[in-house]
Amino acid sequence: MSWKDTLGARIPDDLGREIDTYENQIALKRQGKIDDKVFAETRLRRGAYGQRYDNGQRNDGTGVKLLPFPSDGQTKGPDTVWDAPGMQRIKIPFGGLTADQMDTLANLSEEYSDGVCHITTRQDIQLHFVHIDDTPELMRRLAAVGITTREACGNTVRNVTACPLSGVCRDETFDVTPYAEASMHFLLGHPDTQDFGRKFKVAFSGCREHACGLVNMHDFGGIAVTREVNGTIERGFEVYVGGGLGAVPHEAKLFDPFLTEEEVLPTLQAISRVFARLGEKRNRARARIKFLVAQLGIDEFRRLVKEERDALAPDERWSAYLDDVPAQGERPLHAGAPLETAPNSGAFQTWVGTNVYRQRQAGYVVATITLSLGDLSGWQLRRLADLARRFVGDAIRTTVEQNIVLRWVREADLPELHRELDSIGLAQPGAGTVADITACPGTDTCKLGIASSRGLAAELERQLVDQMSSLDESARNLRIKVSGCFNSCGQHHISDLGFYGVSRHASGHVVPHFQVLLGGKWVENGGSYGLAIGAVPSKNIPEVVRRVTSRFVEERLENETFYDFASRIGKRTLKEILKDLMAIPGREERPDFFRDWGDPREFGIGDMGVGECAGEVVSLTEFDLAGAESQVFEAQLALEENDPTRADQLAYGAMLQAAKGLIKTEFIDISDEPTQIVMEFRTRFYDTEVFFDKYARGKFANYLFRRHEQPGPATERDTARRLIEEAQLFLEATHACQARLASMPSPPKAGSAPSPGGVQ
Repeated sequence: MSWKDTLGARIPDDLGREIDTYENQIALKRQGKIDDKVFAETRLRRGAYGQRYDNGQRNDGTGVKLLPFPSDGQTKGPDTVWDAPGMQRIKIPFGGLTADQMDTLANLSEEYSDGVCHITTRQDIQLHFVHIDDTPELMRRLAAVGITTREACGNTVRNVTACPLSGVCRDETFDVTPYAEASMHFLLGHPDTQDFGRKFKVAFSGCREHACGLVNMHDFGGIAVTREVNGTIERGFEVYVGGGLGAVPHEAKLFDPFLTEEEVLPTLQAISRVFARLGEKRNRARARIKFLVAQLGIDEFRRLVKEERDALAPDERWSAYLDDVPAQGERPLHAGAPLETAPNSGAFQTWVGTNVYRQRQAGYVVATITLSLGDLSGWQLRRLADLARRFVGDAIRTTVEQNIVLRWVREADLPELHRELDSIGLAQPGAGTVADITACPGTDTCKLGIASSRGLAAELERQLVDQMSSLDESARNLRIKVSGCFNSCGQHHISDLGFYGVSRHASGHVVPHFQVLLGGKWVENGGSYGLAIGAVPSKNIPEVVRRVTSRFVEERLENETFYDFASRIGKRTLKEILKDLMAIPGREERPDFFRDWGDPREFGIGDMGVGECAGEVVSLTEFDLAGAESQVFEAQLALEENDPTRADQLAYGAMLQAAKGLIKTEFIDISDEPTQIVMEFRTRFYDTEVFFDKYARGKFANYLFRRHEQPGPATERDTARRLIEEAQLFLEATHACQARLASMPSPPKAGSAPSPGGVQ
């Protein structure tokens, strides 16, 4: 029995239908009925990535190489991940997890992956070495516990992040969790968020001072603020737009100093519409909204968004959730109690000093589980879920620093919690210190990785943990972040010491290097970006860290931050400190310099390929045609199950979706109402003969018109079968029409108004 049958009603209907459709698209891809480019974006929007194999050097622990393998012996074209195990990204909005969800994630990591759950810098969870054929069942099991992978990647709104301390932070203005959650639900699958040229990231922070929300590096970031109006305290957000890291980092611009809480969702919708309409689509390197804001200027961008906002039709979802905000929030599992007597243990005291945060609620603390490189095993995650049930219930969150926090821990329970964590290898101290290093996957699995970010991070962590007791307090609180390439997935720009992978050539050989960035500002929501100093051979980076931190400790002024120190002494001086470390020694003298961290081979770029942060820009028409193909396939399945009525409805729906896709080339705001679709299609493509070809002319369009005029769906099997065949012919004609339109020198541009005579 399949998981689809086993889980049954536990899978929400909407998620179940989406996963069924996705599974059918996989089947159609195997039949060669979906274009590689379209399918790539389809799977990416479900969070299914291709991953790097680095010439098969990764193994399963027994020496067996995990190479890409064909499932049917056929070449699948340029979509090279098709038959190779890849990575599944799993969205965890605002990082909120339950113990049951943790159990499911642990099981999935062991059954479908390599037994490791990886926490990302966007509070997501990733499983690696997952085969695409397993992804539908994996998604169903996640859906049964309230998790979706939809739009975890692709040119979409990504995971909405928020402070992991929201609701318990001593410095926050108010709890931003409900707003992050409402934004996630509202934007997920929204029609106005489906036509972006690139991804769109949203974050919420409860205060300006700290880094938990990292608003400054987001496309849309909201900082909680309040104001008094006629004696009443109003909630709102100081909103920033156009931030982003990547190869060309942009600091976000102030969009509104006080956006009322009622306006958060409609403003997000209006921004999405402006981005979809005016954002770059052809040049992916300039397709993020940060480039649009820079191009237009913040004043003009603000004006366009206001204009779009004023034109939006009211939506009850904009404010419906606000009635429940006062009653929302976690409830402690146990009554708060202070810690009367702390154990006389150095390990416990060290752990409490770095990993425990006192909540604003008396008697409670937040305990951080420090995860090396953001990883923990399925076994550890399952045990951690058991501890959560015992100590905090479902008050669990992931963090942007790739850790997990348990909230609402009674202070009195800390000794026992520490003992239990130690028994499963999760009591490592150092959370939020220089030894708590953030790193992207780099060359381990990412196709864009140049140098081993995880290998370097692991080495730095090992050395720094050993040195923690002797480090000056000012050095202990620095942040180190490592990326495998310039795209800043490890967020190297907003750390005190940041590194990203590059390479250099010497004597005919390639040498792994890291570009060094110093003086980024982690606090103030990622308030400033670091200075690029120069590229240093990878094996010299630990010495870079030692020299820079030592110089900082020796020369810093009283209470001077590293950001201020780096700004004061300047880029030239900083580079001079490291200049000799930039030289490449001879290969005979230092052969280790020609190998990357954790890799015995001589360094090479390996199987670096096209990145999969988001797929190629695919037109809305292509998506609708792919969706129509899937519906026709589902109609055939319904007919096989002897359900002619459903088969008829699916075939009719396929024709409507294909027609709608064509209409979007001229009228992007076409509704889902069948009569409007048919009338707009008739006016724009049939009456004008644009849909006609020299063979069938407009014949196939009549299949749609005739079915639309029927009073209801077919009940006879043969009638349904004929409609499926007609729908397939209509789709073929639609593909041909779309191809003709695409080949025009100046293809029609998507507009914003219905055609004359169309339904208003």
